Amino acid sequence: MNSAGSLSDASTFLAKDSLLSGPAGGMVAATNIAKRFGFEKVLTFDMGGTSTDTARIDKLPELKYMTEIDGLELHNPALSIETVAAGGGSICWFDGYTLQVGPASAGASPGPACYGAGGPLTITDVNLLLGKLNTARFGIPINKELAQWELVKIRQEIFETTQNQLTDQEVLLGFEKIANEKMADAIRKISVAKGIDPTDHALVTFGGAGGLHSCQLADLLGIKNVIIPYDAGLFSAVGIGEALNSVIVSRQILKPWQETYRELEGLVHELKIEAENQLALQHISHFEVVFCRVFLRFFGQENSIEIEFRGNETITLFEAQYRLQFGYFPENGVLEIESIRMLAQESSDDLPLENVILDGKALEMAIPQNENNFPYYDWDELHAGDAMHGPSILLNKTSTTFLPDGWKLVIQNNQDAIAFRVKELSQTNETQNEAIALQLYANRFAAIADEMGAQLQRTAFSVNVKERLDFSCAIVDDEGELLVNAQHIPVHLGSMGICTRLVRDAIAIAPGDVIITNHPKYGGSHLPDITLIAGVFTPEGTCVGYVINRAHHAEVGGKTPGSMPPDAVNLAEEGVVILPQYLVKNNEFQWDTLRKLFLNAEYPTRSYASNEADIIAALSALKKGSTQLLQLVASSGLQAVRKYMHLLKKSAEFQLNEALMPFLNQDFLAQEMLDDGHVIVVKISISDQKQIFDFTGTSGVHPNNLNANISILHSAILYVFRILINKNVPLNDGLMRNVEIILPENSFLHPNFSDDPLACPAVVGGNTEVSQRLVDTLLKAFGLSACSQGTMNNFLFGDETFGYYETIGGGTGAGNGFAGRSAVHQHMTNTRITDPEAMEQKYPVRLLEFGIRKNSGGAGLYRGGDGITRTVAFLKPLKVTLLGQHRVVQPYGLAGGEAGTCGKHTFTKHHGETTNLPGIASFDVEMGDVLKIETPGGGGYGKPAEQDF
Repeated sequence: MNSAGSLSDASTFLAKDSLLSGPAGGMVAATNIAKRFGFEKVLTFDMGGTSTDTARIDKLPELKYMTEIDGLELHNPALSIETVAAGGGSICWFDGYTLQVGPASAGASPGPACYGAGGPLTITDVNLLLGKLNTARFGIPINKELAQWELVKIRQEIFETTQNQLTDQEVLLGFEKIANEKMADAIRKISVAKGIDPTDHALVTFGGAGGLHSCQLADLLGIKNVIIPYDAGLFSAVGIGEALNSVIVSRQILKPWQETYRELEGLVHELKIEAENQLALQHISHFEVVFCRVFLRFFGQENSIEIEFRGNETITLFEAQYRLQFGYFPENGVLEIESIRMLAQESSDDLPLENVILDGKALEMAIPQNENNFPYYDWDELHAGDAMHGPSILLNKTSTTFLPDGWKLVIQNNQDAIAFRVKELSQTNETQNEAIALQLYANRFAAIADEMGAQLQRTAFSVNVKERLDFSCAIVDDEGELLVNAQHIPVHLGSMGICTRLVRDAIAIAPGDVIITNHPKYGGSHLPDITLIAGVFTPEGTCVGYVINRAHHAEVGGKTPGSMPPDAVNLAEEGVVILPQYLVKNNEFQWDTLRKLFLNAEYPTRSYASNEADIIAALSALKKGSTQLLQLVASSGLQAVRKYMHLLKKSAEFQLNEALMPFLNQDFLAQEMLDDGHVIVVKISISDQKQIFDFTGTSGVHPNNLNANISILHSAILYVFRILINKNVPLNDGLMRNVEIILPENSFLHPNFSDDPLACPAVVGGNTEVSQRLVDTLLKAFGLSACSQGTMNNFLFGDETFGYYETIGGGTGAGNGFAGRSAVHQHMTNTRITDPEAMEQKYPVRLLEFGIRKNSGGAGLYRGGDGITRTVAFLKPLKVTLLGQHRVVQPYGLAGGEAGTCGKHTFTKHHGETTNLPGIASFDVEMGDVLKIETPGGGGYGKPAEQDF
């Protein structure tokens, strides 16, 4: 069995192809059961002990061709499955302010508390104590009293911390609802986040615990029908037994559609012959083509859209799908065929369509056992047409199904069951305790930010946003304070609140308005980072809050391609400067004004089409966030939403104060130096009233582009506080509630900015380099870790027609009890590096070397992480820019650990001459020239242990 949901012959089997074969088996079985009952569109819900898997089926399961597992990318076909850390073993706990479920799991050992091996309270214990499980059906002894004792401990902890005396039922139902919403959010990621309405689907539930939560998930998602297989607890095994042999054959094309589409019919025939030959090796003589699809995109885009190949009709299908995903269609764009793929499968008999029984004979009310709160029924004693009403329990040897109030379940002819709601779900505002409701709202706010990010990535045009993920999305409350963010770029996120407040003070934001800016005076980080802000207003005109996003544009003008000129002395030389202005005013788009701004600047953009496309994507993300936030207000009420916005910030403040207890009434000093001698000095004073960050002694304004601003300072402090807490706390302005920042007049951490770009210092490196050096200085003061690479290793090249930009990872600093990580992005950057295939296909370069820079991390009891080596050959004359730190000053070690190795730039001309370049440089290259970039390693921690020889 392989991850794509099919069987393969032992002679062609590779281990990498079977990593997700278990969940894929469940998908095969779910596809078949959906076909039997006549449901074309279903969502799957597979809940086990440690995690929940969910996927979407539209006649066929969705396939993806790249899977990420624990940070590793596998480029092989697999069924598209979303996994969330919520299962029967997910640990239920109290963080001092709210109830939490997961992400940690009790696993099989020690397991849930009721297993009797010393485990914590888990979702399994919650279901047991709620009366949804029958202990007689477990294959091991179950101790309900141990689960009850763990619950009592949590109730005591809540009371001691908050003086709230909650009942068992309140806590249990709170944990249950939090888990349900986390799992529902996973389903939204494969449906709503892709523009797909889950209410058009049935839900197929399986896994040992799936039936305990499936109907409640259906209520959260607006799904009307739930299919529950009789063999739900063994469903993945059932699917493996039903799987067929199949092969996927493909061709990469990378040519314009107009030049190639006439050749596709012949290519389809070739692929069919290739599939036939591969299946013959597996002794399959009769087969059918399940699908033949082309992958289309416009030149310049990274991601393709998968479309069924239907001759000339293919383009009509593509346009419809493109408009659905992107919200517009570039009429003059050049369409490219990335590849064509065919799935061929051994022939099989069609599954017989079964009549769905919706109305059956109601079962007599069963008498609950003493340990259960609900009537229960034994599945093996039921027959086709038997019906049960909730609340009740359906017991099986391998799974348990809980039917909530208002639901009806009917046994079908083959012993499977279908459940559906027969009574309207009551819409009530949240009445549960704050400790419970706050976590629910935190999840809901975070889900909105996540969906904004998914929308932005899906609809963006550029490699920088689509591939490198150099963008961020957040929700800001009506006070202009950061509330919650998606897991994006720290240097962006910490500035979202202050940017909103500065912009709001400068320009009115009314219903139907969207503001655009990149100016550092108004919280912009640097010119390539373009920020969009929109107010979210109720129909009555009351401001709920703001949605905001920031995306890095690889080209916004400036003296050099890529918009990071190292010799810039003012803001105007770095590119197009956007003072806060209306991109949309009262729902009217201001495209002409924007186009003139980008093309008529002193140093205009070299790629306006890409700029506009990514701005359109950012607009669609704001619309998504605004719609979702207003839906939350409509369902819960404005008063409740505002209340929990406030409490979420209070929760972050509480968590920070708790984390700062070991540092109370102390001062912490640190100093770090840039490669050119500019110094960052900080004194941190922690009291129970405030946290003072005094940067007196820091160097003055930088003559070139290494100037930061107040938003960068906020981002760095917010990020370090988040590290100190070391819990899953939303990054919001509650962490900054008691912060006081003292700055010397006109330092390079926050110069005096003017609206006039010619009167503003250059800032592009302040965002990338100074932000990293700030974080290392703050971490050094607190003694949290040795210095990481302390730079983003900015690498840019281009000409008058394009600009390319990437940041390159390095080594992280070690700390007390942990070694540094090698070859990663860290701290204020959270982007990916460009894949070699995308880089070489789209740009005139060849990647000659890309690997770990061995032994560049500092030695110590815990060794620092190693940097990266990246060697690039240029295929045409270009302008190249390098912007990095720690090429002179080594990344510091801590507690006796050695410093990391400095970065290095080696430039070799095509005729053989080699020179070493400084960390900051801009130069011309010719065809055949080669640049080798070696990034810094992280510092070590602690003196190395003595070795006996």
